[in-house]
This record gives sequence, C-alpha cells and structure tokens, in this order.
Amino acid sequence: MDFILSSLIFSPLLAALVLLLMPARLQKTAKVVALLGSLVQLVLAIVLYFRFDGAAAANGQQGYQFVEKLNWIGFSLGSLGRFQIEYFVGVDGISISMVLLTGIIGVIGVISSWTIKKNVKGYFLLYLLLLTSVMGCFLALDFFLFYLFFEFMLLPMYFLIGIWGGPKREYAAIKFFIYTLVGSLFILIVMIGLYTSVIDPLATAAQLGMLQTSGINPDTILQVQQSLQQNVIQGADLVRTFSIPAMMDPANFIPGSLLHVLSGTMLWDLPIRFIAFLLLFAGFAIKVPSVPVHTWLPDAHVEAPTPISVLLAAILLKVGGYGLIRIVYPIFPDAGAYFAVLVGGLGVLSIIYGALCALAMNDLKKLIAYSSVSHMGFVLLGLASLTSEGVNGAIYMMFSHGIISAMLFLVVGVIYDRAHDRMILNFRGLAKRMPAYTTFVVIAFFASLGLPGFSGFIAELLVLVGGFSSPDITGLLPRWLTIVAVFGLLLAAAYYLWALQRMFFGKYWIFPELREKATMSDLNAREYLMLVPLAILAFVFGIFPHLLLDKIGMTAQGFTELVLRSGQEQLQMVLSTIVK
Repeated sequence: MDFILSSLIFSPLLAALVLLLMPARLQKTAKVVALLGSLVQLVLAIVLYFRFDGAAAANGQQGYQFVEKLNWIGFSLGSLGRFQIEYFVGVDGISISMVLLTGIIGVIGVISSWTIKKNVKGYFLLYLLLLTSVMGCFLALDFFLFYLFFEFMLLPMYFLIGIWGGPKREYAAIKFFIYTLVGSLFILIVMIGLYTSVIDPLATAAQLGMLQTSGINPDTILQVQQSLQQNVIQGADLVRTFSIPAMMDPANFIPGSLLHVLSGTMLWDLPIRFIAFLLLFAGFAIKVPSVPVHTWLPDAHVEAPTPISVLLAAILLKVGGYGLIRIVYPIFPDAGAYFAVLVGGLGVLSIIYGALCALAMNDLKKLIAYSSVSHMGFVLLGLASLTSEGVNGAIYMMFSHGIISAMLFLVVGVIYDRAHDRMILNFRGLAKRMPAYTTFVVIAFFASLGLPGFSGFIAELLVLVGGFSSPDITGLLPRWLTIVAVFGLLLAAAYYLWALQRMFFGKYWIFPELREKATMSDLNAREYLMLVPLAILAFVFGIFPHLLLDKIGMTAQGFTELVLRSGQEQLQMVLSTIVK
C-alpha cells in the first residue's frame, strides 16, 4: 500500500491542524496554509488520475485500485458472531472522476475565498474539514466509514452558511441541516439492517481457521459462502461487515436475515428489500437534490457566500448521485429494476420542474440553483436506464456539472462583489462595461445549456441515448420519459438566453439605487485565475471526452452488467416469495 488515498483524504485535515495552532491574527498566513493544503490534494488527485488504470476489471472488490484496508474496530459478540468495522478505501471508475473534481474545485474555492475578512481562521478550518469529508465519501468502501464522512459534512457546511452567509443565513443553514439529517437517518436505518444481514467471507474463513490450511483464494470464499447458505456455520463464527463490496454479493447474505433475497419479510405490502431501497434512495435523493425534496437548495445557495455555493453545487450535490451509484443500486439491484420508472420519472420531473422554476427567477443565483436541480435530474434518468450509455452519461454529468456550476456561481459572485445585488432586472448592457466578464458568462451559460463543444453536451447526449435505448436493451424505461426530458434542453436555452439578453445586451443601465455603491469594473487577476481553468476544462472535456470516458467506461459497463444480471435474478426470487 502506498497510502495515496489516505494522503488525499487527510492532507486538508493536516493543513487544518496547522491552522488550529496558528494565532488568529495571521490572516494572510491562514489563507496560504489553506491554499497549500488544497493544492496538495489537487496534485495527489491528478497523480491518481494518471496512475489509475481505466481498463481494469470493474466487478467486485478486485476492480478497486490503490486499496487500503485495515482493521479498525472489532470485538466478539458471543453467539451473535463478531463485530467488525474496517478502514477500507479504494478507487474505481466511478470515484476517480469525483476525486479529480474535488481536487480542482477545492483549490478554486480557496482562491474564491481570498476576500473573506470575517474570522478568517475559523472559515478556512471549516473549509478544509469539508474537503476532507467529501474526499472521504468518494473513497470509502466501508459503509460505516462512508457514513461517518457523510455525516461529518453537515457540521462544516452548517457553520459556513450560518456564520458567513447572507441576511437569512440562519434559516438556510437550519433548513439544510434538517433535510440532510433526515436523509442521513434513512441511510442509517438501512445500514444497520445490512450489517445484521451480511458477512465478510474472508474474515469468517479466518475465524473458522480455514486460511491456515488453504490460504486466501476464491475457492475459500466460495466454500464459506456455500456453508453459509447451507446454515452449517455457527452464529458465533460469523463475522458481520459494513464492507460495500461484500454487500454487493448476494451470497454473503445470511439466510433468514432481514434483507436476504428470500427473507419474505413484508412491510406496507412491499418486500423489506424494496423498502430499504426506497429509504436509501430518499436519503441520497435529498442530497442530489431531486424534486420534491429539493427546496433546501435554493435557500442554501442564495444565503451561502460565493465560495460555499461553488462547493455546494460542484461537489456536495455529487455525493448524492455517487451514493446512488456506489451503494443503492449495486446492493439492491432487484429494487432498482422494479422502481426504474419511479427513479427515471423523478429525474424527468426534476429536469422539467427545475427548468421552469429557473425560467421564472429574477435572482440570478436562484436561477442557477434551480438549473442545478434540472441538470442533476439527468443523473437520475441515466442511472434508471441501466444502459452503459446512460450510466456513463450520469457519471459524466456529475463531473461536467461540477465544473460548469462552479463557473456559474463564480460569475454571479463577480457581479455581487461589485454591486451587492444579483437581480437580473437591475442591470442592462453589461457587455459594454465588462466585456471580459461577459465572455465568461457566455461560456458558462452555453456550456450549461449543452452547446456542442462543451462537456455538458457530451453528458446530456449520453444520458439521452441511454434513455432512448433502454426500452430495447433493458425494457425498464418507457421512451416517452426521455422524450419529455428533451424539452428540458429547450427550457435551459430559454432561461439562459433570456437572462443573457436582459443583463448584458442593449444600452448600459444599472438600477439607480445601486449606482452610488456599484463599481462595475471588469475582471481582476484573481477572478481570471478562477474562471480561465474552469472554462478550459469545460471545453477540453467537451472536445476530448475520452479523457474521462476511458477512465470510467469499463467500470460503468461492469456496473451495468452486474446490476442488470443480479437485478433480474434477485427480482424473480423476491417476487416468488410474494406469490408464496
């Protein structure tokens, strides 16, 4: 083990510890330390990206690379077996894009935070803790470890909004906290149920003394799994686990346990596995966010300072989509197939509803917030299709939206810094006064609406192709859902072009009450430093999509094949228990 993943996770935490020991008066030094901590994480992310082998196998634990696995917490429960939690991290094609995105946006966020003047030390401490938590979520392969990082994101974000936010920051912070906490409780319930139902076959083999004679090989694991299904292993010898790869294999589920495929347990006229899927889906859908659990997002974005809006839109929302791909569908593929129309329908509803709300907004920041709801709907649609194109598109959309949404919120921050106002109707003809700024606004808007040549076009194209081919390949989604989703692209063009026309074209004008305070100067060096790299990335990944697809393609294909194969088999087994 070379510990590159642990270094990725904890390098911002180390910088935070340095900050903790520094006097609060050294504000400039605190900013430099935070920048260095985020830069180290970015460099490690880039190194990992180039070292990652996208052609590696994608099924099961063998598909993860740079794995670090250490026993963390373990003790005997007597006749109930052994309690075990591991520090288990690894990377595959699903997570490599999110790791790279987090590294990029982490540095951009620090540069954007350079103008923070209130309690600088405390701000950057929380910021670095947030980076640690997000990166931990994307690399954790132990469900308990993932949940710790997932929960730990709540506190830094709550205080970053609640202390450094706008006039209604307390309301927005509490609303964000409550929504996410409720989702976390849903996830916790299912996590406990999974733990009581799943064993670690390798640790159980060691408990039985089998490794001393036969060593670690697939036959040993298969022998343990067969003995488990035959009920010949004593309860005291079972080693239960939070390992996500172990939960993905139905052979590791204890016969008669709550979430076993053939448990036959029903709740509200649904198999308990379907209920578990819905609880997990709800928990992560809040984070995506999906309609109708999206209402916390516009409030959080409006009140959050610009750098935190950037982090929230670019990487925190992706934790929800990532959780669906990493945890929900591989563990409950039967329910994923059963509820495909529900998931795809919510995706399309988010696409259309988010776009219509954006079209009605006068606050530029709210417009972009609702556009995030709309674009993240494509992630749900691509995932629900369970086609290779759709899943590739869902992952590509998360990466692309991260880059483009960061750029969008930064251009809003530019105008707010100068006029302390974001209302679209309060500005006219800004292109004449701020031509460079207008150029980046045009790039961001057109990249977000899916103009060919930008990464957003590739993501939307893959999702729509996956959705259209789903009826023929998987038979899960009706084609009309994808046809309706196409109208979301037209609405995106409408709200972006309408905002562009009202704010930037025509004779220069600014609302009279803003004229005395506003200094409508063009971009400065710090703003160029933030916007230029994002614009280049949106263009590069739009012209050369293979740079990312070569990394995620094999994993997406393996994910699709695994979920479809297991989903169809397990769905028939679950439905057979209902008939009985």
